[in-house]
Amino acid sequence: MRFMNLFNLNDPGWGRNGQNSDDDSRQKPGSAGGPPDLDQVWRDFNKRLMGLFGGRGGGRGPRSSGGLPQLPGPSPRFILLVVVIAILLWLASGFMIVQEGQVSVVTRFGRYTHTLSPGLQWRLPYPIEDSQTVNISQLRTFEVGFRGSSRNKVLPESLMLTNDENIVDVQFVVQYRLRTDGAPSYLFNTSQPDESVRQAAETAMREIVGRKPMDFVLYSGRTEVATEVQSLAQNILDRYKTGIEISTVAIQNVQPPEQVQAAFDDAVKAGQDRERQINEGNAYASQVLPEAEGQAARMIQEAEGYSAKVIGQAKGDTSRFDSIATEYAKAPAITRERIYLETMQDILSESAKVMIDAPVGSNMLYLPLDKIMDQAAKGGVRSAPAAADSSSGNSSSVPSAATAAAVGAAQAAKSAEPSRSSPARRGVPSSVNPLMTNPYSN
Repeated sequence: MRFMNLFNLNDPGWGRNGQNSDDDSRQKPGSAGGPPDLDQVWRDFNKRLMGLFGGRGGGRGPRSSGGLPQLPGPSPRFILLVVVIAILLWLASGFMIVQEGQVSVVTRFGRYTHTLSPGLQWRLPYPIEDSQTVNISQLRTFEVGFRGSSRNKVLPESLMLTNDENIVDVQFVVQYRLRTDGAPSYLFNTSQPDESVRQAAETAMREIVGRKPMDFVLYSGRTEVATEVQSLAQNILDRYKTGIEISTVAIQNVQPPEQVQAAFDDAVKAGQDRERQINEGNAYASQVLPEAEGQAARMIQEAEGYSAKVIGQAKGDTSRFDSIATEYAKAPAITRERIYLETMQDILSESAKVMIDAPVGSNMLYLPLDKIMDQAAKGGVRSAPAAADSSSGNSSSVPSAATAAAVGAAQAAKSAEPSRSSPARRGVPSSVNPLMTNPYSN
C-alpha cells in the first residue's frame, strides 16, 4: 500500500505530505485548484524515496549540479535481501528434467563427475557444473556405398577387392545405438564418434570381403559376411572406447562392376545351367538307385529263402532216412512191410477206383466205386435185394453187374487166401508178393 500511495498520481493530496486536500491554506496563491507544482511533486517523491531506503524523510537531499537531488545509498537490509534472492535464483537454475530415453552427463569445471538418469534432477548451477544431454535410445543409421537408393552409388565406398582378385560393388547399411553407460565415452573419448562408426564399419567390410572369394560374397555368404563385419567393427569401436553398440549390419546389394555386368551375367547363367543339370542327374540317380537296390535285395532274399528251403528239406530227408535206416536195421521185414503199406495208402487214398488181382484167373476185376458213389449220392442206386426184386431179370444192368462183380471178387479173394506165413495173409494179393519180398526191386 505504501508503494501504491507513493506512485498514485490520481491522489489530489499527492506531493503534499499527506495533508488533506481540502486544506486550501497550503495551496499557493493563484493555484485555485489547478495542477500541482512539478517542483513540489519532485520534492515529495524524493522524500518518500529517502524514507524507503532508511534516510530521513524531513530533510532535503543535496542537489546535483543539474538541479536534481541525489538519492541516498541503499540500506544493508535491502542489499542482504537482494543477495539472498539472487542466490536462491542461482541455485534454482540447477534443476533440470531429463527426458525418457536420455541421460545427462554432468561435468564439474570441465571434468566428468556423474550421469543423471531420466526424471527431475539437480546439479550445481553454472559455472560450477555443466550438463550435456545424450539420447541413448535413438537408433542411428548410416549407409555405406550409396545414399538413399541403390542407384545413387558412392563408388569410392562401395568398390572392394575380393580374395580371388575380383572387384565387387558392396552396398550395406549399419544401425547402432549408445550403450546404457556409454554416454561419457561417446562425448569425451572421440571427437567425432559417428564418423568413427562409419570408418570402422567400412574398414571391417573391406577386410572381410578381402578374405572371401567373389562367388561366396555374391551368393551364399552374404549373411556370414554381415555377421563377421558386425563383430569386427564392434571390436574396433570397443578398443577406441566409443561407448557405441552396433545393432545391425545389413548388406543391401552386392554385384560386379557395371563394366563387366553383361559378361558376368552370361557366366552366372552358364553356372546355373550346370547346377540345374547336376540336380536333374542327382534326382534321376536318386530315383533309379533305390529301385535297383530294392530289386537286388529282393532277389538276394529269394535266393536265400530257396537255399534255406532246399537245405532244410535235404536235412529233413537225410534225418528221416537215417531214422528209417536205424529202424530197418532192427527189423527189416516189418519195416519193409510198413513202408510198402504206407506208400500204397498214400497212393490209393486219393483214388476212387479199386482193382483186385485174383489168383484164380488172368482177369483183373474192376469195381467202379466212384460211379456207384455218385449214383448213391443222386439217389439212383438201391440195395442189391431190392434191385433184384424190382428188376425184370436183365443181367446186363449196371447195378446188378457191379454187385455180382463185387461179390465174386470177395469170394475169389477169400478162396485165394494163402497161409499165414506169407504176406498174403494180411490181405495182400499174390501178384504183389514179389514187391513185398523186395519193395525196392524196381
